[in-house]
Amino acid sequence: MRNRIARLTAAAGRVWRHAWTHRLRVWAAVLLVSLTGVVIGTMLFAQSQIAVGPFRADMSISPSIEGGSEIDIPPLGSLHLDSHDGPIHLKVDLGSLDQQRTEALIDDPTAISAAGQSAVDDVTKGVLQLGLRALGAAIVCALVLSALIFRNIRRVASAGVLALVVTGGSLGLAAGTVRPDSISEPRYEGLLVNAPAVVGDARRIADNYGRYADQLAELVSNVSRIYTTVSTLPVEPSGNTTRILHVSDLHLNPTSWNVIRTVIKSWDIDAVVDTGDIVDWGSSAETSYVNAIGQLGVPYIYVRGNHDSTAIQAAVARQRNATVLDNSMTTINGLTIAGIGDPEFTPDKSETPPAATADDPGGNLLLTSGQRLATTIAQSNTKVGVALVHDPAMAPPLSGVVPVVLAGHTHKREVSILAPPSPPADGASPSPAPAPSDPAAPPPLETRLLIEGSTGGAGLRGLEKDEPTPLQLSVLYFDENQTLKAYDDIQLGGTGQSNVEMQRKVVGTEPEPTTNPSVFNGVTPAITPGR
Repeated sequence: MRNRIARLTAAAGRVWRHAWTHRLRVWAAVLLVSLTGVVIGTMLFAQSQIAVGPFRADMSISPSIEGGSEIDIPPLGSLHLDSHDGPIHLKVDLGSLDQQRTEALIDDPTAISAAGQSAVDDVTKGVLQLGLRALGAAIVCALVLSALIFRNIRRVASAGVLALVVTGGSLGLAAGTVRPDSISEPRYEGLLVNAPAVVGDARRIADNYGRYADQLAELVSNVSRIYTTVSTLPVEPSGNTTRILHVSDLHLNPTSWNVIRTVIKSWDIDAVVDTGDIVDWGSSAETSYVNAIGQLGVPYIYVRGNHDSTAIQAAVARQRNATVLDNSMTTINGLTIAGIGDPEFTPDKSETPPAATADDPGGNLLLTSGQRLATTIAQSNTKVGVALVHDPAMAPPLSGVVPVVLAGHTHKREVSILAPPSPPADGASPSPAPAPSDPAAPPPLETRLLIEGSTGGAGLRGLEKDEPTPLQLSVLYFDENQTLKAYDDIQLGGTGQSNVEMQRKVVGTEPEPTTNPSVFNGVTPAITPGR
């Protein structure tokens, strides 16, 4: 047995030392080094940046068994296309807008059609350039790696040839199996999963988006009309006035930031307050949308809406000029602002619920949240000028506690006087607003509720309707005593409309509507939710 093992070992040794076995080992090592160089070169250097329409697109190639293409569209998600076979995967990241190309599209409406027609040529040219870059990077890395390992000219050259064959063959296989029709059958990931439901009929949305592009071209002239209007408004506030810009329900509309920046500059705004629904679905992919807050140059006070998740709230809090209020307070130029986030996270709410009752747990949840903020204000022993909530259904407990409550959610501007707080029923906890103890006591504090429309024109939803949702925002003027003296309501026409309207309202000069007291006595009002 031992002799047989010894003979087998000797035979294996002779085969291992044979010249052909040695050559096979060398070629296997060269092949392994060449493939390693191809992978390293492709992963590190097979990247390029091209212009596709107004976008700067980052394109890259990576080794893959299944092939295919991926198109990332932040913050919406990604499209996956079964575009080709082969061991390479194409990734296109539509990262940022090129300022000059975007301005050119706005200045020349006909350039939008031309950009769409040239997009295919841009992508084709970019893919060819990327293929050549990947081929060169793979060959160079294979040569460098083999030179470091073998230090033999023939082996280095062999590694380079192998890299050329492997990379060129892979690119050729991908080019030979291209399926142009795959773009009509993409696989969605991220927010784009909801694209068919949100976008609806393709022709209708295409028509609406064309009108939206026309509106952008008119934005500059519209803003100039605002400048002219404001110079003739009566009751110009004095120098010790605090100017607050109220926005709400941006719903991922990028145009909103341009409008907000324009108003901040034109009105010399001291701070922006946002009453929620800054995004649509509350996903992590949407967090990049709030980065524009850091570029506004003024404090940004925010409360969470029912479309905003805690991840979105955290993303807002990371902005250097932002303050998130969640049953807390902050002070701007002597004006103390309190706020609390919406207790519900319902990004898929798309229908108006029936009127809530006192036994409705959802309605009681909103009222309880408003009561928490009212208690916090009462216990702080601090004079608060403004309270922020998202849903107007949270406002009734704040009646008599603060003079002004700002809200959003309904996508419709409305101003009203909240009914005074009702006396507590037997066994109920008293309202935080102190009731007068004698006839000589001052009257209860009057609370004005200002509901803002959608500063984002309800986002993508504004493209679904025949009548577009206007972009609405307001400038509020407070004096040194935290008293609201006046407010300017600004409205920009929605998709396809180029009109701009603004109206100044001076507080106390005309009667304002009062809400029905029976609506707020422990029952949530039937208010249409922000969709």
